[in-house]
Amino acid sequence: MWLGPEEVLLAGALWVTERANPFFLLQRRRGHGKGGGLTGLLVGTLDVVLDSSARVAPYRILHQTQDSQVYWAVACGSSRKEITKHWEWLENNLLQTLSIFDNEEDITTFVKGKIHGIIAEENKNQQPQSEEDPGKFKEAELKMRKQFGMPEVEKLVNYYSCSYWKGRVPRQGWLYLTVNHLCFYSFLLGKEVTLVIQWVDVTQLEKNATLLFPECIKVSTRDSELYFSMFLNINETFKLMEQLANIAMRQLLDNESFLQDKSLPKPRKPLKNISALKRDLDARAKNECYRATFRLPKDECLDGHTDCTLWTPFNKMHIPGQMFVSNNYICFASKAEEACHLIIPLREVTIVEKADSSSVLPSPLSISTKSKMTFFFANLKDRDFLVQRISDFLQRTPSKKPLSSDREWKWNLGDPGCEEVAELPSSSPLAVSPTSLNNRPVNFCAGEVPTASQGLLKLFRRNSEELLGPKGAKEKMKEESWNIHFFEYGRGMCMYRTAKTRELVQKGIPENLRGELWLLFSGAWNEMVTHPGYYADLVEKSMGKYNLATEEIERDLHRSMPEHPAFQNELGIAALRRVLTAYAFRNPTIGYCQAMNIVTSVLLLYCNEEEAFWLLVALCERMLPDYYNTRVVGALVDQGIFEELTREYLPQLSEKMQELGVISTISLSWFLTLFLSVMPFESAVVIVDCFFYEGIKFILQVSLAILDANVEKLLQCCDEGEAMTILGRYLDNVVNRQSVSPPIPHLHALLTSGDDPPLEIDIFDLIRTSYEKFSNLKADDIEQMRFKQRLKVIQSLEDTAKKSVVRAVSGDIGFSIEELEELYVVFKAKYLMSCYWGNNRAAAARRDQSLPYLEQYRIDTEQFKELFITLTPWSCGAHTPVLAGRLFRLLDENRDSLINFKEFVTGMSGMYHGDLTDKLKVLYKLHLPPALNPEETESALEATSYFTEDVTTEVSPFVSELDFCLHCESQETQEEKGRRNDSGQEKEEKGTSPQDYRYYLRMWAKEKESKKETIKDLPKMSQEQFIELCKTLYNMFSEDPVEQELYHAIATVASLLLRIGEVGKKFSNRPVRKSEDCKTNSSQDPVSEEESPTSEQSQNSTVEQQPRAEHEDKTCRDVQPEKTEQENQTLGDGSGEGQGSPLQLLSDDETKDDMSMSSYSMVSTGSLQCEDIADDTVLVGCEGGSAAARYGSTIDTDWSISFEQILASMLTETALVNYFEKKVNILQKIKDQKKVERQFSSSSDYELSSVSG
Repeated sequence: MWLGPEEVLLAGALWVTERANPFFLLQRRRGHGKGGGLTGLLVGTLDVVLDSSARVAPYRILHQTQDSQVYWAVACGSSRKEITKHWEWLENNLLQTLSIFDNEEDITTFVKGKIHGIIAEENKNQQPQSEEDPGKFKEAELKMRKQFGMPEVEKLVNYYSCSYWKGRVPRQGWLYLTVNHLCFYSFLLGKEVTLVIQWVDVTQLEKNATLLFPECIKVSTRDSELYFSMFLNINETFKLMEQLANIAMRQLLDNESFLQDKSLPKPRKPLKNISALKRDLDARAKNECYRATFRLPKDECLDGHTDCTLWTPFNKMHIPGQMFVSNNYICFASKAEEACHLIIPLREVTIVEKADSSSVLPSPLSISTKSKMTFFFANLKDRDFLVQRISDFLQRTPSKKPLSSDREWKWNLGDPGCEEVAELPSSSPLAVSPTSLNNRPVNFCAGEVPTASQGLLKLFRRNSEELLGPKGAKEKMKEESWNIHFFEYGRGMCMYRTAKTRELVQKGIPENLRGELWLLFSGAWNEMVTHPGYYADLVEKSMGKYNLATEEIERDLHRSMPEHPAFQNELGIAALRRVLTAYAFRNPTIGYCQAMNIVTSVLLLYCNEEEAFWLLVALCERMLPDYYNTRVVGALVDQGIFEELTREYLPQLSEKMQELGVISTISLSWFLTLFLSVMPFESAVVIVDCFFYEGIKFILQVSLAILDANVEKLLQCCDEGEAMTILGRYLDNVVNRQSVSPPIPHLHALLTSGDDPPLEIDIFDLIRTSYEKFSNLKADDIEQMRFKQRLKVIQSLEDTAKKSVVRAVSGDIGFSIEELEELYVVFKAKYLMSCYWGNNRAAAARRDQSLPYLEQYRIDTEQFKELFITLTPWSCGAHTPVLAGRLFRLLDENRDSLINFKEFVTGMSGMYHGDLTDKLKVLYKLHLPPALNPEETESALEATSYFTEDVTTEVSPFVSELDFCLHCESQETQEEKGRRNDSGQEKEEKGTSPQDYRYYLRMWAKEKESKKETIKDLPKMSQEQFIELCKTLYNMFSEDPVEQELYHAIATVASLLLRIGEVGKKFSNRPVRKSEDCKTNSSQDPVSEEESPTSEQSQNSTVEQQPRAEHEDKTCRDVQPEKTEQENQTLGDGSGEGQGSPLQLLSDDETKDDMSMSSYSMVSTGSLQCEDIADDTVLVGCEGGSAAARYGSTIDTDWSISFEQILASMLTETALVNYFEKKVNILQKIKDQKKVERQFSSSSDYELSSVSG
């Protein structure tokens, strides 16, 4: 990069001059490149330890004049290639100009002005990028890319000085944290340490302190444990590592969310020496914490926060805390955790005004809402700016009031004009929610109230005497307590939430307020009022649609609380169906998961359909993240937390539970259904009350209390069954004596032992005990533990997937289990690379988790080529990518340009395993369609005639009949188009039709069908395809130790096979020859005489005949397939060969004697010289010559050879047999590939001679 000219006094210190002219010097820093001795080692060590290399690039260019001792640095470079480019520009553009000047000062002034001009031009073109990252950080990023061979798309997040402990020796160096990798580099006295770890491979991250490692970070992968210490700020480093590992786990879990996660927001104000990505990650962490604390929608972004005090009218105090402002909300959290929380939606705000300051109340701000509540904030540091930001957000807030719940509220109260309405504690939208209304008799038979208007419990409530007895009185007292609370603290979204609120929730929410408060505490109300009509639209779109999710929903509808009268009726069943189906269409990633039906049925008892839907959204997407996907990852993560908490709080029980394996069994059913499936309904619904207020913390708390209550019995258990019986009996007898609803029979078997009546446990006692013993659990700690467990769970699931895939493919493949596992790791890594380094690759599309494991990772042709080049035992030099492309086309049976792991290892196995026959069979297929495409050799079109003759029997297991037709050049008939359209429709329907799983069953059954292929099933090979095969073999042998012996062997075999082909042609085409002998001989003899067995002349003829060949191509495209045999023969001298019809074989064979002789002599003379068979030689069917070949005598279209003839000829040469029978260790190839991938650091520094010469 060009530098603004800086004065340098000591040009020789720590630098070596490599080039010089009268005006410029090119210098290399000691310790870089080869040589340098002890001085170089010391300088290299200092550069790494002191990070001078982040400021001092290893190469630079200085400007000098003859009489001056002052030098000016004008350019620097991270590689020799970069600096050489600058040097050559100076030599070409400035040297002649500078020699004209007489005055040295003028020379220096001119050079400085020119360099400043270049920098200004570059900055003009790259202004957006240069603003984003500060200079020092940018240089560190360039160094990281050079050192670890990372592409430009790999972004550095931050870098830290630290020590890596290799054995007991610390290596001081630099830790680079990029979006996808953790990298470390150290260079101490000639000893270099380079580490590169993908975040997706990290299984554990821990920050701990031991005697050996003082306060260090431990990074664990499946293969190793790495320790880093001596950080300046270990907490910041560890937090950033956690974030990056979490993003990587999200990628493994759900690629769609990862791709959305990846698009990080742009910073508004760049800070010095901090990367934009680091700022973005910090902002993201704050956003997530903000949304989780106040239960806000997922798209809410925090704009800023400031310290302040809030006046709380209920206790007449100014409470210190923080105000948070975002696009749609103003929130407040007190410094004392339980003192006060407040959420003010901007849609509710009517007035924001600055009040008069006083010594008692400095910088006050009042905010008034539609519900006639006013909030006073004070001690604001920058009140004017804050008011401006709030005003800006208010202007963007929609003014219209969503939903029409006010009318319903007033109508249910009675007279809308009654003064009592004004005396309500609050008239916010939530206060007028239909779920807060009751006591209105419903005539269900008359259909007066539709399902969506209110909770099912009100429609199906039995006339219970409990309402008039002591329980009814208790319920009335609860309602009165809440009404008093609403009066003092406000009602609706703007309610002050304090310790008093929690106490009331713990005592149980009255049934009439349950739906309203669930919506409030979960944050579902916010999403509902900001998306009016969303649910109705979803229901309308999803009705009548049928897919795998709807099929599962139908199956489970009648299993959802069948004991409750609301779900013994079509009305309740229909409501449940609509809510579950709407959610499956909203979130196809989750679709439907068992346990969602149980939770949703309870929501419908207390809420109307739309409210139940938004509560389900809050549960699945925010409160219980990743619980209800195909692999229940979230539940497994929280199960891991539960095990960890058990070890901490109940250590004596933890070992026993692990031994019995009970925790994994119980926790899933407890967590997934929030105890609704394991406790009596009246008791479990109180658990749900507390859950909506406290979150997952409460579920873990109660689970610990249940284990604690049964410690003694569980310690005496002998097996898992006995432990499950004890816990099942305990939960069955958790009762709610305050419930006013008639008891609902609990389907869980009532387990009793002996004649002792079961001991009943009051649900409120259980909740109180859980708070007394385990209330010190903190939400932040649980989030930290969730991260740690998520790493374990997802990596464990990935290991399970690997074993499953390997087991599925191992039966048909020659590789061992160990080899398959290593290949799977390499294959998956290549796929993941496409996700974060690929631009628009099809392989980077979202993984569909509903697919079988085998189909979830697929790679495209470019990725396959990269793997093939490093893993193939058949190295063909520059020809290797061509061979890789052919193998990919052969393996890609469904033509979607992607292959899965099974197809990949099938191709690899063909080259590594089996005898000579099997390997040759693979090589033979690589030179036939569909592997050999028309672009590589246009004469491949003619070969289709060989296949269409025996289409019923001679089919390769890799390809179908239709595949052969796909390679006909521009010959797509209407019938084929129709067939293709049909198959496209089938693919579209595959995702939505009920046949989804049947499709995969059919595919599986089809794969299981034994297709035993014999060598006689293989089609014959044309001359041009055979020459392509020879070219591949010549390239394949070029790097072998017995190279010359193999060349001689293949030359012998090729000559023999060409003779065999000539002989075979005479027998196959003799009858037709006689018919038109005279005519064709007279027309073709001059051509054959002109031909000469030299590649130079045939190349010349190619150039001359190419325009005519193109004309002939156009002619052949216009010929209709219905033409007669006679027309075929008439057009056979060049214009009809593109048709690929069976009749083509019978035409134009009169010329075979002269043509075949010349073509044979040309190939055979060249075959003895390996250098003649090259990419630019016409004889091997290169692009330039193939068109002319069809109509000159270079390629004989009637010539063919069979696989048996090639095999028999190969067997006569010992060198060829030994080559193909040679065993190659693929594990060694994989190890070498991993080494090569990480040894990029020296690749950018090439020798001086390579650029100076």
